[in-house]
Amino acid sequence: MSKKKGLSIEEKKGKVLEIFHESKDVYVLKDLEKLAPKRGVVLQSVKEVVQALVDDDLVHQDKIGASNFFWSFPSEAAVKLKTEAKRKEQQLADLEKQDQDLAASIAQSKMGKEDSEDRTAQLGEMEQLQEALGRAQKEVAQYADSDPTRVEAMRVATEIAKSAANRWLDNTWSLESWCKKKFVGMEDSLGNFFKENGLTDDIDYII
Repeated sequence: MSKKKGLSIEEKKGKVLEIFHESKDVYVLKDLEKLAPKRGVVLQSVKEVVQALVDDDLVHQDKIGASNFFWSFPSEAAVKLKTEAKRKEQQLADLEKQDQDLAASIAQSKMGKEDSEDRTAQLGEMEQLQEALGRAQKEVAQYADSDPTRVEAMRVATEIAKSAANRWLDNTWSLESWCKKKFVGMEDSLGNFFKENGLTDDIDYII
């Protein structure tokens, strides 16, 4: 024999709410813990169910002294349920409108994109053009060194380097001349020193 299935939380809430609506009375939790089990709600879950009803605004709660009092009247529940139903209906209407707008937008976006021989041919031509563009871009990259802008930049850099080399040659000749004047009697030694470090008579300016 199968074990009897217990009530769901929603079923328990309905059972406890019946107590309020049938009696139209005010209760403390202990009263509800006595009455609810008679309707199939186990004692251990009564407090949880009552709190759920309070959270759902289906049962009112007020503390007087040290005790919490609970009550709910059928008319209030009916008004709340009607309000909730109206809100759900509005949400449904809004969703249906969004669905219609989306369907219309999709239909609009598909206009002119129907499969046809002309469209297929255009797509094929576009694909060929894209491939040709890719090949052209690769070919252009191979001749990047001949790009006028890069060539001009290299020319300017070369002129700057040449000017700097000639300037340092001037500085080196000046240094040699100063050393020979400063260290009289050491001309031969200084000459050998500069020659050993690359400053020979055949060095000339870069033209």
